[in-house]
Amino acid sequence: GDRVFAMDTISGGYADYAVAAANTVFPLSDKFDFKQGAAIGIPYFTAYRALFHKGRARAGESVLVHGASGGVGIATCQIARAYGLKVLGTAGTEEGMNVVLRNGAHQAFNHREANYIDKIKECTGMEGVDLIIEMLSNVNLATDLKLLSRAGRVMVVGCRGPIEINPRDTITKELSIIGVSLFLATEEERRECATALLDGIEAGWLKPVVGCAYPLEKAAKAHEDIIHSSGARGKMVLL
Repeated sequence: GDRVFAMDTISGGYADYAVAAANTVFPLSDKFDFKQGAAIGIPYFTAYRALFHKGRARAGESVLVHGASGGVGIATCQIARAYGLKVLGTAGTEEGMNVVLRNGAHQAFNHREANYIDKIKECTGMEGVDLIIEMLSNVNLATDLKLLSRAGRVMVVGCRGPIEINPRDTITKELSIIGVSLFLATEEERRECATALLDGIEAGWLKPVVGCAYPLEKAAKAHEDIIHSSGARGKMVLL
């Protein structure tokens, strides 16, 4: 009878009923409905892992979230802001940029504008950004390396294909490119994530944003829309 959300399932999540290991299931606050609950597990655990377990983010550092208006992007902005980072985000539409700003980003940029990279450089100055959370690395990775500060890190969260980069760009500032996979997290890391996120719910800064919602039988349409959408605005969920 408990209201819960999960960050993984054994049987698959596209279902009316699912089986999940007890250590992947967490209480769903009465503050949220089930649509919002469906927007917590994977996005927020991934964002926390990218920022802290792999990215070693610290208060006072700057983070650029590429694709910040989607589920993981919004989660990253909220968490990073709550933990004292300077947060920059990109989105593909004006509406998406507003979503990013409402969810923790100090500044937002439209990645469809030809000169948006120059605007980010103007914002960060000669120092660059300490950390980049990258949702579309096959498009942005080469440019990311030019935006990072000395010893900067880019976290590869999402990718849709190959890209050519110049490894020399990593040498000049001793940069790191690190892949992020939530499903490789240890039990201890999952517990740390859960504690931080449940605290965030209580504190009020964790606020899942639901974008498009589809009935379960329209799952294929949801996949098509992910591929072809002009820009994400929150977490897409199946009902």
